[in-house]
Amino acid sequence: MKKIVLLLGLFTAFSFAHAQLLKKLKDKVDKSVDKTVDDATKGKKDEKGSGETSGNTGGGDKAEPATMKTYSKYDFVPGEKIIVFEDFMQDAVGDLPAKWNTNSSAETVTIDGKPGHWMKMTKGVYIPDFIDSLGDDFTLEFDLLVDKPDAGSWGISPVLAEIKDRDKLEDWRDANNFLLLNLIPGESGNGSSYYERKKMGSLDQPPTVTVNSFADITKPVHVAMWRQKERLRIYLNENKTWDIPKAISPEAKLNAFLLFIQLTGDWHFLVSNIRLAVGAPDTRKKILEQNKWVTHGILFDVNSATIKPESYGTLKEMADVLKEYPDLKVKIVGHTDADGKDADNLDLSKRRAASVKESLTKDFSIDASRMETDGKGESEPIDKNDTSAGKANNRRVEFIKL
Repeated sequence: MKKIVLLLGLFTAFSFAHAQLLKKLKDKVDKSVDKTVDDATKGKKDEKGSGETSGNTGGGDKAEPATMKTYSKYDFVPGEKIIVFEDFMQDAVGDLPAKWNTNSSAETVTIDGKPGHWMKMTKGVYIPDFIDSLGDDFTLEFDLLVDKPDAGSWGISPVLAEIKDRDKLEDWRDANNFLLLNLIPGESGNGSSYYERKKMGSLDQPPTVTVNSFADITKPVHVAMWRQKERLRIYLNENKTWDIPKAISPEAKLNAFLLFIQLTGDWHFLVSNIRLAVGAPDTRKKILEQNKWVTHGILFDVNSATIKPESYGTLKEMADVLKEYPDLKVKIVGHTDADGKDADNLDLSKRRAASVKESLTKDFSIDASRMETDGKGESEPIDKNDTSAGKANNRRVEFIKL
């Protein structure tokens, strides 16, 4: 009898241990599956960032990072002066961004493997208080993430509008003029996009197009909007998704940029690095007549001399001038903001200038003997270093005629 009891006890203990082992294995698998998305978007202990443009923009094939060759048809060139740069670094992780208004909720988060802060959003309307005027000629850029690959059928809508009351966010559709861009991530990256425009009270919606910009949810989509009078060009990563010649009425007085999310499930959109710049770049006139062209369109990875591929349009602008005027020689000078140590910034600025020269030689076939390089670090600021926009203006590349 004692032997039977003992055997029953051993069997019970073994069954319990086996069940616990299976449970642990299941939990481990579940956590591994969830980690791809959950770890990417949860808030964690706040860390001070560098203040530099963050995020690695790319899209399309997961296996291949974006390259200069990928962006060979990219003709976007940002405005000359940055008037807004929002990276949420002034906001504590877990808080609603202080300079934003919403009829919903949002929080500031960090993302594993990506520098800086992001605003994490769900269903609602989100409007920055610091953008209350959009002129006839501007560029607006931002990085966008979604934390699920099958985000549903509604997506997120960046909107340029002439609104009547900034406090009545739900009434933005009553505006006489607006341009709504809808970005709809799809399962396995097969997303879509359409736009609506309302001109002096008249609304229309052209057909939807297919986009694959959200094919890899670990990579932000770089959205760039370029207005020139009535014309509006919209880029998603390296692709010019829309080129609308009569997008905005000449009489429109655009005074708002907002983000509209109509419907969500258990997923979220995240945004960061919002950059508004004004002034049409005139490369030829600046370099030939004024002997210097200052650009903020050549971007680098954070604390690195690696050029971001979305810099292609700006580099091509300079390359075209150098090809048109074969006797022209230039000095390329890098500049940084004041974050970090002086010596480190000086070294970084010199390496960045060298990277620009290398790209113009390698990617655009410009003779290296026509270019010199130098770096000034943080020693020659053109704006204050106590705001995000000021720091963004100080991070620049100058081409000086020799």
